[in-house]
Amino acid sequence: MTPPKYKDSHDHDHVHEHEHSHNHDDNHDHNHEHAPQAQWLSASHSHGVMQGALYGHEPVYLHGKGGMAHSKGGAAGSPALTVRATSGLSGDMMLAGLAMMAGCTGADLEALVALVGCTPLHGCVAVEPRVVNHVAGWGCRVDLPHEHAHRTMQDIEAIIGTSSMPARAKELALGAFALLAEAEGAVHGKPAQEVTFHEVGALDSILDICLVCLLFHKLGEPRFVCSPLPLADGQVRCAHGCLPVPAPAVLRLLEGVPVCAFAGKGETVTPTAIALLKALGAEFGGWPAMRVERTALVYGSRVFENAPNGAVWAVGKLL
Repeated sequence: MTPPKYKDSHDHDHVHEHEHSHNHDDNHDHNHEHAPQAQWLSASHSHGVMQGALYGHEPVYLHGKGGMAHSKGGAAGSPALTVRATSGLSGDMMLAGLAMMAGCTGADLEALVALVGCTPLHGCVAVEPRVVNHVAGWGCRVDLPHEHAHRTMQDIEAIIGTSSMPARAKELALGAFALLAEAEGAVHGKPAQEVTFHEVGALDSILDICLVCLLFHKLGEPRFVCSPLPLADGQVRCAHGCLPVPAPAVLRLLEGVPVCAFAGKGETVTPTAIALLKALGAEFGGWPAMRVERTALVYGSRVFENAPNGAVWAVGKLL
């Protein structure tokens, strides 16, 4: 398999109404990686609720919304996907992880970008090898052009609606953007439709969300299980000043999501990552009973000292 290209640590793709490119006190850089284009699989539209047994406790139920995937138990032999978000999760880490699970090459990723039809995104993403603490893994590298356009939710809907993405992938992407816009709107006291996605932040989110949804659809919309999300204390700097973490939009999106303490310091989970987990119908709990077929260790743009780094991805078939 031709290795995809990468990006480092946790990329913070906050679709904030304020300046998107936050200078986090922890250096999170935004390198995104694209996955190759493989044969499209028919999407399994599961109609249920988001559920997951959390370390022996009762399953966690999160109710999906229109246009979003819904978790299902799944019959033996059906596709299964899991991510163990040891040090957190970001949009580019989800992109790199799903690209690796789909066995995508650089050419495949570029073909997926072409489906989105957003000219500034062409040739800007790659999944590449990365080494952290002498341990090899993968990461996403993204080089986005600078532009002065500010996009509203209506603009985002137009881009996705006129794209060549499969209808189901469009639904999932719109569902993720709706969650982001609702969270940002709630933080800033305005309707979701009035939230503005600023410059590179808008391109960054379009890239992550559209490609992740295309890859998830390509994998057949597997049962998706995520570990509880690790959270730490710290701060993040943005256009509004210095904010505590989790940032306001993250706090809004975390409602109903299982979390756990993390030994590092600073932002570990981005709004885009949580919106995607919810839109894709992820369950939160332990490893699913599955026959593992492919694995990958994916790093974000940030390296935590004295704490585990990266996210473990695995795809296979349910037992």
